[in-house]
Amino acid sequence: MSLVTLLPFIVLIGAMFLMTRSAKKKQQAAAQMRDEMQPGTGIRTIGGMYATVKEVHDDTVLLEVAPGVHAVYAKNAIGAVLDDDEYNRIVHGDDDLKLDAPVVPDDASSLTETDGTPDDAKIDLGKKPEADDAEPKDGKADGEAGAK
Repeated sequence: MSLVTLLPFIVLIGAMFLMTRSAKKKQQAAAQMRDEMQPGTGIRTIGGMYATVKEVHDDTVLLEVAPGVHAVYAKNAIGAVLDDDEYNRIVHGDDDLKLDAPVVPDDASSLTETDGTPDDAKIDLGKKPEADDAEPKDGKADGEAGAK
């Protein structure tokens, strides 16, 4: 066999080696990050939830997801350990928040409030009201079940 025929295999094996090596380094860095967690640390889970570490166990962590609300998570569900400044900025917001921005209501009150327009100004959607004395579409009067 010549070197030209072996070259694609050598390149493929080299690429696989490099990919597994970088993946292994990422796994080791993530494991080290999770091992360095301490109570009081702000974290982000792999699902995107921000919480504060309350207790660290062998395979699990107790997280406070809201004041007084605790949840147990697997250690490998922790996506990032955040420094205090970043955690506070994300969870508690910036000091530069614009208070002039329009407020979006957290309920459906904006859908049910009336703006003073009379009821007869509603849009006709083409539905025709049926008269009370009109016969039903099936041709039977009320009370006739069509039994045979």
